[in-house]
Amino acid sequence: MCLLLGASGVGKTLLVKRLLKLSSGDGKGDLGDPPPTRPTVGTDLTDIVVPRKITIRELGGCMGPIWPSYYGNCRSLLFMMDAANPTQLSASCVQLLGLLSAEGLAEASVLILFNKIDVPCYMTVEEMKSLIRLPDIIACAKQSISTVAVSAHKGTGLAEVLHWLQDTRGTDG
Repeated sequence: MCLLLGASGVGKTLLVKRLLKLSSGDGKGDLGDPPPTRPTVGTDLTDIVVPRKITIRELGGCMGPIWPSYYGNCRSLLFMMDAANPTQLSASCVQLLGLLSAEGLAEASVLILFNKIDVPCYMTVEEMKSLIRLPDIIACAKQSISTVAVSAHKGTGLAEVLHWLQDTRGTDG
């Protein structure tokens, strides 16, 4: 099981829909226009085959207080941050630190996604990483942590996410 977590409105649902489309073809085709999305209320399960089946459980951002009840079967974690909203960084960093210190996620591989890189912003992703002291967080964490800058809207970086999912232990069998 792979958990997909992050604050409300960071683009988790669009990411899952785009990853599903990208994995269903040859991986090189045009993703087309982004599909419509609505905020996730509760949880949503999506199976992606890359080439093995990986189940992604997306939890709505408003469900933060009960995220720990879903850590049990988690082998990999996608944590999404909004790269177009630096004012949300501190709250996302607090969420990330909570996830990294959770006993149930101690063995999970973690991919931090900086989404919405296609949207103009007054800070670069590198500046955001520095601001939240991401290198220090990675150095102190028990988990294996990677990062990738993505645009779920345009499809930028999604192939890297699929490769990471394929290379991690996030398999169901």
